[in-house]
Amino acid sequence: MTVRTPHTPPFRDPRLPFAKRVDDLLARLTLDEKVSFLHQFAPAVPRLDVAAFRTGQEALHGVAWMGPATVFPQAVGLGATWNDDLVRRIGEAVSHEVRAMRARDDRVGLNVWAPVVNPLRHPLWGRNEEGYSEDPGLTSAIAVAYTRGLRGGHPTYWRTAPVLKHWLAHNNETRRDTTSSSVRPRVLHEYDLRAFRAAVAAGAVAGVMPAYNLVNGRPNHVSPYLREQLRAWTDEELLVCSDACAPSNLVDSERYFATHEEATAAALLAGVDSFTDHGTDPTKIVARVRGALDQGLLTEADVDTAVRRQLSVRLRLGEFDPADDPHAATEDFDTPEHRALAQEAAEQAIVLLSNDGLLPLAPDARIAVVGLLADECKLDWYSGTLLHRSTPLEGLYDRFGAERVEFAEGVDRIRLRTADGAFLHVPSAADVSDRVRGAEGALDPALLSGRTDLPPLTTDATGTELALVDWGEGVLTLRAPDGRYLSVADDGYLRASADQPGGWVVQETFRLEPHGGGRLLRHLGTGRHLCVTAEGVRVAVENPGVFELVVTERGEEAVARAAGRADVVLVVAGNDPHINGRETQDRTTLRLPGHQERLLRAARAANRNTALVLVSSYPYAVDPAPLRAVLWTAHGGQAAGTALARVLAGDSSPAGRLPQTWYADDSDLPDLLDYDVIGSRQTYLYFEGTPLFPFGHGLSYASFGYADLAVRAGPDTVRVSCTVTNTGGVTADEVVQLYTRAVDPSVPRPRRELAAHRRVTLTPGEKTDLTFEVPLSALEFWDVSQNRRRLEPGPYELLVGASSEDIRLRTTLTLDGEPGTPRPILHHGLNAADFDEQSGIEIVDRTKTTGDAVTPAPGRPGELLYRGCDFGTGVTGVSVEVAGEGTVELTLNGGPPLAALTLTPPTSDLYDYTTLTTLATAAGIHDVHVRLTGPLRLSRVGFTT
Repeated sequence: MTVRTPHTPPFRDPRLPFAKRVDDLLARLTLDEKVSFLHQFAPAVPRLDVAAFRTGQEALHGVAWMGPATVFPQAVGLGATWNDDLVRRIGEAVSHEVRAMRARDDRVGLNVWAPVVNPLRHPLWGRNEEGYSEDPGLTSAIAVAYTRGLRGGHPTYWRTAPVLKHWLAHNNETRRDTTSSSVRPRVLHEYDLRAFRAAVAAGAVAGVMPAYNLVNGRPNHVSPYLREQLRAWTDEELLVCSDACAPSNLVDSERYFATHEEATAAALLAGVDSFTDHGTDPTKIVARVRGALDQGLLTEADVDTAVRRQLSVRLRLGEFDPADDPHAATEDFDTPEHRALAQEAAEQAIVLLSNDGLLPLAPDARIAVVGLLADECKLDWYSGTLLHRSTPLEGLYDRFGAERVEFAEGVDRIRLRTADGAFLHVPSAADVSDRVRGAEGALDPALLSGRTDLPPLTTDATGTELALVDWGEGVLTLRAPDGRYLSVADDGYLRASADQPGGWVVQETFRLEPHGGGRLLRHLGTGRHLCVTAEGVRVAVENPGVFELVVTERGEEAVARAAGRADVVLVVAGNDPHINGRETQDRTTLRLPGHQERLLRAARAANRNTALVLVSSYPYAVDPAPLRAVLWTAHGGQAAGTALARVLAGDSSPAGRLPQTWYADDSDLPDLLDYDVIGSRQTYLYFEGTPLFPFGHGLSYASFGYADLAVRAGPDTVRVSCTVTNTGGVTADEVVQLYTRAVDPSVPRPRRELAAHRRVTLTPGEKTDLTFEVPLSALEFWDVSQNRRRLEPGPYELLVGASSEDIRLRTTLTLDGEPGTPRPILHHGLNAADFDEQSGIEIVDRTKTTGDAVTPAPGRPGELLYRGCDFGTGVTGVSVEVAGEGTVELTLNGGPPLAALTLTPPTSDLYDYTTLTTLATAAGIHDVHVRLTGPLRLSRVGFTT
């Protein structure tokens, strides 16, 4: 316990309320000191004995970027567990390791940037691996669990301070810092905001990080929703940390502001409290804030507001109460419990998609394990360094015995011949300096990566046989016989120097391009072709080398040989998380890469007992019909191989469930930049086609019976109960899912929507009674006519089952709700963005600080529909608030024009609104149709009597 003395400043007195302590410390800081705190790397204040502080420590599925740590399955894999308690325990383990690592290395931060709660709206998003689910309810449930684990259970002091990413409507990497997500109010409130709200309201979140993109024409880093929504959900002081370089983007790439002083002031006033920009160098941010203060764009009180939020988080982390902080002595790191938890999570994340009886494998089966991921334990951009490693092949060796398992990777074996007849040569391991060897003489991959003192590739008469993998779209990796990947370092030379492809700019990927009778070999990291010089092979400024690809063995040949000798073939396919689908790069297709399709066809042709094991960060469109079984798991962390082998052997029954829809074809997908999940019928909530595998799908080695559905409605909640029985012969988990559906809605509503879920373990014959409490608010929708949520009266279906399409029990409940009323437009008019339906419209910012407007998509007219508008006893005029240039035409119920107003010449800029009026008469209740043509922004439609 801290003992207060007369010399102890109040901010260090744990007996005082946090707010008073923050006030005291804030008053002791000079303006210069407070301004310096606004950069991510806040300096120490020695005169107050206040240490330096850094916002930001990546911890998405384990401690990342700070060296070895326990690596849990990717976030999308944690979502596939549908197990809130498991994810909470993982959060606890990660937060313990953060504390333990910080005790050894003060660069490890306690303000952790995790989890990602953007719903997985579109499966081609490059960062699909980082989110939990396409459903905002499941996303928020898993996020609440993880953040509670990260925070810890102490009532006063937090083990770590979680920050949610990425606010808001962020699901594309393509031009991610300049694209605007057009999000209408219903989608905003029912989908995107919902995923954030529950975690914040649960009290386990320290703050959020705005995303790079714009929403409705306005950058997220100056979003009014930070104030109007986020900070209205809690009484806690929330810390808003910018994404890296995003403050500079406001001027440099987005050109939203003319000067960095103006942009920095706008972000601070909008609610950004910590600026992640220019790495560890704070001078530019400090200068910009100082400039904004000098220009009168900010006041010291504005700076105080941001610093207050930072200090509140630091107090909650126990920084100023080391003797009272219960987490200060945490040493739990790589414990047996953490290792067991990593394996448990990997097992629970495995989803059995189809199975005609091949699985579980017979104990005496001879198994061929083939494919590019069969002997890999892949990491992603937000992984820590592996302390332990288990690949599918290693897991099967351990479980079935090496004598029963045969392996064929399926790479193409090639040599590259130069124009003068020589071949590319990789220096052998004997040529590598002892400085990059471990204690027993093995190559140390951590020391190899990026080194420039290793010998570059040269040429000789025979060359080196390389393993070539085409990861799709012609993106290749090349690997030396000892496992080292060819890579290009800063000096431009090609070396076998990487353990795996990786890095912010991947230096291990290439493309072969036809050139005359040969090929050019382009290095994708630099964009340059390779050439052969006297000093070695390097990227060329000019005169690229021409190569001939000499294939010594096709991968499918090795696969076919192994498959033909086996009882069962497991084709392990999927992605490398650093290639073709990752941060900065969206995917272009759901299809498996052609190389992997070839291997799958070869295995099926050689042995009908073929199962596909997909290890991937995202869904694929694969045909399960010719296969005996299909499983999917996200990259499962350090215990992935052991977990997979246990499920394949039947030691553990699979019970993962899909956290997002798997579509059958690319044609099922909307445009990546179409964020209107309602209008474009996205996700299981609205999709009207036939999915390849539906949301919530997953098979088991057991079977389950559902019975005794009972429903009771109270004033605020609906209680749903049922009985679930294991009718199979093995102990297994079942994920019981409760969905709701408005039967006769007045507006488009979800086909069905997840309301609750529970993962339960049952022995053969065991039954359990389950009860779900569903708040009536979960059945509400956002009524754009009243600008609030409303429970519509009428019948609602309650559906209980094993997936969104496998419904076992259903009943209908009629609720009184609140009847809708016509839009009261006489006094309020129509806010343009509050439409019921639209075509060809984009939502844009009305001003740089607040409000929305609408504009036609470039090159086409825009159509808007506002239903049930009440004109009362009559109107005599129409007005429109517009900017730009073009025409606004109003009709009632699709009839003749009520009014047409043309704005010409154009206004001075996009935000220079003017009001046009015209005479018009109408009475009663009508649907209002608005047609926009030309580069015009419409903010509001008004009516006069």
